[in-house]
Amino acid sequence: MTITCERVVSSLSPEDLDALIEATSAGILDGGGFGWLQPPGHQALARYFEGLLLVPERSLYVVRDSGTICGAGQLVRPPASYEAHAATANLTGFFVAPYARGRGLGRALLEAMLKGAKAIGCKVVNCDIRETHVAAIGLFRSFEFEHWGTHPYYARIGGQTVRGLFLSKLLANENEAARWQSSIAMPDAGSSASGAAPEPETRTATHGLTLYPAIDLKDGACVRLRRGEMEDATHYSDDPGAQARMFAEAGCRHIHVVDLNGAFAGRSTNIPAIESIVKATNLPVQLGGGIRDMAAIERWLEAGVSRVILGSVAVKDPELVRQAARAFPGRIVAGIDARQGRVATEGWAEVSELEANDLALRMEDAGVAAVIFTEITRDGMLAGLDLEQTADMARRLSIPVIASGGVGTLEHLKALRDVARDVPGISGAIVGRALYDGRIALKDALDVLGSC
Repeated sequence: MTITCERVVSSLSPEDLDALIEATSAGILDGGGFGWLQPPGHQALARYFEGLLLVPERSLYVVRDSGTICGAGQLVRPPASYEAHAATANLTGFFVAPYARGRGLGRALLEAMLKGAKAIGCKVVNCDIRETHVAAIGLFRSFEFEHWGTHPYYARIGGQTVRGLFLSKLLANENEAARWQSSIAMPDAGSSASGAAPEPETRTATHGLTLYPAIDLKDGACVRLRRGEMEDATHYSDDPGAQARMFAEAGCRHIHVVDLNGAFAGRSTNIPAIESIVKATNLPVQLGGGIRDMAAIERWLEAGVSRVILGSVAVKDPELVRQAARAFPGRIVAGIDARQGRVATEGWAEVSELEANDLALRMEDAGVAAVIFTEITRDGMLAGLDLEQTADMARRLSIPVIASGGVGTLEHLKALRDVARDVPGISGAIVGRALYDGRIALKDALDVLGSC
């Protein structure tokens, strides 16, 4: 296998055009792109690419595997009259055909396009992408693109509204970047055409992490386990719905729920408690524990759960994970729990010979939206996250990794934040016992992680 990338300068040979159209059609069928939900046909795509090459402001890049085009991307410069945006470019139409993924073509293509952007004097590259295209988002994050905004009504696909993410990367060198960042203009009340006062300044972290407060359910109550042992549980609340409301009122934007009884039983058990959490707030709820078939996945997504976490079934029935990820793009998460690097299943009662990183790569290939990684020996012990294993996994994946297990102090969250600055694939942290015990104030945790 030989991977090469190039900018198409003049025209494509008939063979190259056919290969590009085939790859584009496969990409559209796999998840959409270029605004199409279904391939428009060979002639329409041929006209599209032939016309694109006639536009001076657009540069088409292609990536080849052993000489055959398998993906492409476009850099779009603003018109010459747009002087204020002369140093920017938009990255669009970026894709790798599904039959060629997992070989590094996307990374090679993005590297070539960023190099090309620098060569023509671009200082900033912008892009927007559907939230459901999780692998692509992970790739851009690994290249340190900053997520600065979300469009709540970005697209309508299959009768559902899909959000869009806006990302940017500063290409300027260190000295230039410092000038760009230090000279950000602030609103001037005197320049408002309407005379209204300017909106207050808001700031977000360069690489903000999401806080997922945990609600672990045992026999209908909120508890926390130590090292995953059901016999070593601390009881915190008999009202899971009230607990969820408290998290929402404190400023949390997500809730992480685990049906502990369900994890051991292999089927959802704390159903009334879970339903009370979903009804208590409008926050997205990700749910794991005992969800082992498509019927259970559909049941919880229809009941209002935002994302379903598949744990044991990821090891024992990976094809189910693949089917679920295709049926519910962006809503399936893999929960990988490990004892000293080896995957544990059945509510952590069984430890397999499978390495956590190997399973993570399989789950990425299956199409999950993210991975939650927990080192069981640290869970509930308040001794700190396993940052080394978490970072190692995040470096290997192009999808987000959520850290879990062991947060006991604010310093532990600061340490995760510091690691995440060098490893953009880490997207958040699950915190449980430390919040309930008051060891960490919820506001402080949100401030440190930059959750917004």
